[in-house]
Amino acid sequence: MSDGCARFGAVPPIDALSAQLEAALVRELATEYTWINRMRFGMRLRAPVIVLSDAPTRHGRWVGATRTLEIARALVLERLWPEVIGVLEHEMAHQFVDEVLRVRDETAHGETFRQVCVERGIDGRAGGAPVASTDPTEIDRVLDRIRKLLALAGSPNQHEAEIAMRKAHELMLRHNIEAARAQAEREFEVRHLGDPAKRRSRVESDIIVLLSESFFVKAILLPVYLPRTGTRGSVYEISGTRPNVEMAAHVYAFLLATAERLWRANRGDARVRSGRDRLSYQSGVVRGFREKLGVERTELRGTGLVWRGDAKLDEFYRARHPRITTRRTSVRLDGAHAAGREAGRRVVLHRPVESSGSDGPTRLLR
Repeated sequence: MSDGCARFGAVPPIDALSAQLEAALVRELATEYTWINRMRFGMRLRAPVIVLSDAPTRHGRWVGATRTLEIARALVLERLWPEVIGVLEHEMAHQFVDEVLRVRDETAHGETFRQVCVERGIDGRAGGAPVASTDPTEIDRVLDRIRKLLALAGSPNQHEAEIAMRKAHELMLRHNIEAARAQAEREFEVRHLGDPAKRRSRVESDIIVLLSESFFVKAILLPVYLPRTGTRGSVYEISGTRPNVEMAAHVYAFLLATAERLWRANRGDARVRSGRDRLSYQSGVVRGFREKLGVERTELRGTGLVWRGDAKLDEFYRARHPRITTRRTSVRLDGAHAAGREAGRRVVLHRPVESSGSDGPTRLLR
């Protein structure tokens, strides 16, 4: 039996699911197991019995003696679905080491297990999705400098605010170019944005495109299962270094709040015909801000700061998502969208809003 398992910290209270919802949940886990087996293990694993566990101190466990893969109820009820899948993959890696490679003379998270995880883009740590420490005492120095610049960007003096934001943009660009050139070993983490129970909007989609272009993260829309209702939804996953993920999460929350605030403030614009123009206007705000960042990025090229991507992050992203489907969407450029773009070009990114519509406040940028 493998004693490898992903472990909990504090244990949240567990609400019981109905028998019908619990059965649906186990079927969903079995479906995910089959998909992961095909995608990451070449269908070399033999399906085990998947059960929900009430163990108070672990996320999941592979039990070779009974061919049982356990997933904690507390995990599936209190955490996002991508984290549940991360734990499922983790335990499947234990099963692969045990039943396929038949390596039983190493510790649970020994060299063979770690290699299996690395080769398949699975988090080998015992915690599900790869998320680094959020202890405020460990804030990256660059992130701290950016935070201070964004505080200055909240100045009521438009000129001072613009200068502070431009300096923050330049600092982020310079830091990431240097890190990518050095090809230094860095840890990447993920963050999930958006309420999985709500339908995704074009405004969110536009913000995600902006984050991918200008804030040094990779992003993807993931389908998720909602165990409490037996329904499906979606969330955005962003990947990058901790400072970049923190910044991107802040920008996501900031722009959602700013687009809504500007919409409410400019309903009297003659180009806004009715409440139906809300999404078009807010999408325009994001587009206008994106254009503003594009102008700044062009100006910074003159100083030799040219972003050519991050091969290490690309490798991390491709390992997590070996099959990626892209879609193109069209935007109706009406009067409301034009009005929003004008407002967006005047937006100054500054210190965080109090909370986001997804993961709560971006703590490290306060």
